[in-house]
Order: sequence, then C-alpha cells, then structure tokens
Amino acid sequence: MNLTVTGTSLLEWSGDGLAIALFEGAELSGEVAALDQKLGGAIAELIIEVEFKGKPASTTSTRIAGSPIRKILLVGLGKPDALNLETLRRSSAAAAKLAKRERCKTLGVSFPVWSADAAATTQAIVEGIELSLYKDFRFKSEPDDSPKIESIELLGLAGQEAAVEKARQISSGVFLARELVAAPANYVTPITMAETALAIANEYGLDIQILEKEDCEKLGMGAFLGVAQASDLPPKFIHMTYRPQGTSRKKLAIVGKGLTFDSGGLNIKGAGSGIEMMKTDMGGAGATFGAVKAIAQLKPDVEVHFITAVTENMISGRAIHPGDILTASNGKTIEINNTDAEGRLTLADALVYTEKLGVDAIVDLATLTGACVIALGDNIAGLWSPSDQLADQLLKASEQSGEKLWRMPMEEKYFDSMKSGIADMKNTGARAGGAISASLFLKQFVKETPWAHLDVAGPVWTDKENGYNGAGATGYGVRLLVDWVLS
Repeated sequence: MNLTVTGTSLLEWSGDGLAIALFEGAELSGEVAALDQKLGGAIAELIIEVEFKGKPASTTSTRIAGSPIRKILLVGLGKPDALNLETLRRSSAAAAKLAKRERCKTLGVSFPVWSADAAATTQAIVEGIELSLYKDFRFKSEPDDSPKIESIELLGLAGQEAAVEKARQISSGVFLARELVAAPANYVTPITMAETALAIANEYGLDIQILEKEDCEKLGMGAFLGVAQASDLPPKFIHMTYRPQGTSRKKLAIVGKGLTFDSGGLNIKGAGSGIEMMKTDMGGAGATFGAVKAIAQLKPDVEVHFITAVTENMISGRAIHPGDILTASNGKTIEINNTDAEGRLTLADALVYTEKLGVDAIVDLATLTGACVIALGDNIAGLWSPSDQLADQLLKASEQSGEKLWRMPMEEKYFDSMKSGIADMKNTGARAGGAISASLFLKQFVKETPWAHLDVAGPVWTDKENGYNGAGATGYGVRLLVDWVLS
C-alpha cells in the first residue's frame, strides 16, 4: 500500500473515497463547507439522513454521482476539546476499515491537526491506518483475496514524510509482535525465537548473545532452568543490544517473559483454564522483539538491551515438583508451591542478569497473572515500580502511545504470604492481591536499578475487533516501549 502526504485540498482531490473527519456537533465550515456546496449539499444531506453525530470513530458513507470523488466517507472525532492522539488513531482506523469495506482502491484522508503538531498528528493517523488494515493469513490454506486499498493520501499534511516513515517503522515492530504471539507453540518455540532474534540482529547490525543451557548453568540460573528442565526443547536466553553510532544519552533494558507454551507443569491447567491460549504466554517477549525491530530502524541516541529467557513449561519425568527448592542466580532460594507460577522464575534470573549490565533503568513485560486481568480487564496493563520517576515516564509514554497502563501499589506486607519456612521465599502467595505479590517476588531480584514491572496478561490478546486491533494478538507494548525509549 502506497501511503503519502500531500498539500492537495479537499476541493482538488479525486479518487474512490474521501474520508473527512468531523467533530461532534460542529457545523460544516471552511473547505468542507465549500466541498459540500460543490457536491450539491451531499455531505450535509448525509449527516441529516443518517443522523451522524460525530461520535469518536463513528462512520458513514454515501455514493456521489457525477463527481471525481466516488464516495464520501465521514468519520467522527468526538468533542474538539477532547481530541487527542488516540482519538486520531482510532478514527483513522475506522476510516480505513470503512474504505476497505466500500472497496476503495484510492483513499484521501482529511483530519485536523492536533495541538498544532503536524508530525504527531501524521504519525497517529498512519499508525491507526497501518495497524487496522493488518491481516494475518499465514496459517490459511487460501490466500487473502479481499479488496485492497492500493494508495492513501493524507491531505493537508505535506512535508510530514518523516512522520509517515516513523509510524511505519513502529508498526512493523507491532506486526512482528502480533505474529509471534499469534503463532501456535509448534511454530514459535525457543529454537525459532532464537532464530528470529538472530535474523533481526543480522538485518539491523545489532549485537546478540544467545546463552545455551550450559551457559545458563555456569551463571547459576537455577530458577530459569528449573522451569525449562521438563521440556524436550532446549532453553534459549536471548540478549540483543542496540547501540547508537554516536554518544548514548542513556542506557536502558527491556526484559520480556518468554514462555512459548505454558502447560502449568505438574500443577497442570485444568478444564476452562484457557490452556489452548498459552501460546500467548510469551507476549512480553513478543513486545520485546517488536520493540527491537522498531528501535533498530528509528536509531535513537540511546543504548538499549533486550533480554528474554525463553522456554516451555511442560510435564515430564524431569519436571520440577511442587515442594522443590530452586536457587536463582543471585543466591535466593525459592520453594515451589505452584509450578504454574513459572514466569516469575524465568524473570528472576533475567532480572539478575540484566542489572549486572549497569543500565539506568529496567522495564519488564510479562503475561504474569490472571489476577491482573481480574483487576484491570482486557485493555489495561498493570504497572508496578518503586521508582516514581520511572513510573511517570511510562505513564507519559502510555498516554502518547494509547497503550493503557494503571499504576498499582507495591504493598510490602503482601510479601508475608510468600515467606517460606525452609527457603527464602515461595513462588506464590495468597490469592488475594496475587498480581501485587507477584511484583513483590520480582522485586527480590533487582537491588538498586530503577525498575518497573508491567503485567500485560490482559491487553496482549483480544477476542474481538477493538479499534485498530483485529481479533487476536494486539502487539501490545511495542509502541509504549518505543515512546519510553525515545523520551
């Protein structure tokens, strides 16, 4: 799909479909009013006929006879004082999906500029369009033969080619994350994750280190290897590094949970547990890989380390037992009272490893607890951090990216339920406040570095189309991480 910016006015544009964004309750004015007059009042008539109110992301369309514009598409923006970047994304996504349904091969898009920032406006519109039109047909036997939009012009945004390119680079990272999370566990394995990492590193000139089981043993990663020991597939500890060509203004790390399949171990997931969806338990690693791809193309003046301990949590004669004690790489001992709380074990060793790199801040992402989904639902990730500064940075990035976060408390007393009589700690605590106690478990493996934990169990997947996310993997976290790194 060819996507360009142009200074062409509404009155001059011609093609299959012209998408015009309108505010709620606003009267037609300026070029839109002039175009309406040129079209014999067709726009005003459509608004009255379908009672179009301009609600955010609402749409309608009409055919225009005898005009160089075949169809007019209207999309709502809501109230003018509530306009933000996320509204632009969702409304441009709605316009693109409508244009596709209306079989428009060429599309013109006319949106107002948000907060006098043409670059941010352009980026948001392009992200909405790109992400909404993405379809994954890798596992279909028949090709996708649905109508395609061949070219899109963003009107009134001439000179914003760099913003278009930035949006498309970020979107490419989101697509990678979606594809990794959506693929079943017989396609995405620790081995193929390592191969994907190597391919990314080779394409973009990144440093990469893949630690094999023996390397992890030498580093004392007993928690990670304890989870991995039941699988017939070898674990892979993956560390990719982006380094800028010039001086780096900061050094960051992103750690993603990488369970390519989670059976629950000997505490096997039962009926109704959603075990068939445990291919998504590497959603944190998927976002990490997607962020690598985007950041490698954007080339910020920031050194970024991307780390994920990748394995399966399976059942065999080698599996860890409930009651076993594992020793993490920082010497902490962990009594296993639930083998289905395995992600925090892999993250424990990953966090210890990452802090030794001497970074300025660490953010981990993990599909860690169902408790977080109960607390925040499917659209919002939980944020835990002892650092107000880091938490504020991530919340600001959330606002910019539209990927929602909610800061949660780190109630230290909740760790009491994880105390063990025979080890330093158990790997699970009380059911009440389970997402909080999980974050407190992870906190034991970061000494001094500013650190934040994001529980993304809810938003990495959607069962139905939601804004610019079709049903399935959302690629949640990529845009948030990119905005954080670039800030």
